[in-house]
Amino acid sequence: MTFEDIRFKIVNFHKNGQTVNAFYWLLDYYKLENENLKEIVFREVAKPDFILLTTEGEFGEKQTIRIPENIFEFPLELILTMIAHELIHVNQKAIQPYITDKNEREWQAYYEMIFHTIYPNLPEISSYHKKFFANKALEYYNRMGENSDLQIKYHLQKKEIESIII
Repeated sequence: MTFEDIRFKIVNFHKNGQTVNAFYWLLDYYKLENENLKEIVFREVAKPDFILLTTEGEFGEKQTIRIPENIFEFPLELILTMIAHELIHVNQKAIQPYITDKNEREWQAYYEMIFHTIYPNLPEISSYHKKFFANKALEYYNRMGENSDLQIKYHLQKKEIESIII
């Protein structure tokens, strides 16, 4: 199936009020299923300059991903990457050892958005979005504390991230 075929299928799901089914179909197609995902629920409608997805739940429990009702009105490559970001959070919060530091959680999730190391089947995003997410990753890296154990742990990944911004 071509990417255009996939996009067409998802748009049709969405137009027919089957946004959640479209989400689960993408999880299956791109092999993103996660036994620690409890459910998908809706949040407020996204705007072109602000699309918010969140992962909610207590550590050690199955997680809920909250998505905008109009999620599939945006570029599918971007949305798939954002879904991967949230699935990273699902694992960080549901599987021991938990990633309790928010800066580390966000660092790992933004790194995945750019390099697709855990979810390699995802399509590439635009250079603009890669740079945007690289800058977001560096914000969280800087919040880890100068020369902290976390910064040392992710030093080599930081070099990879910086190469995206140049």
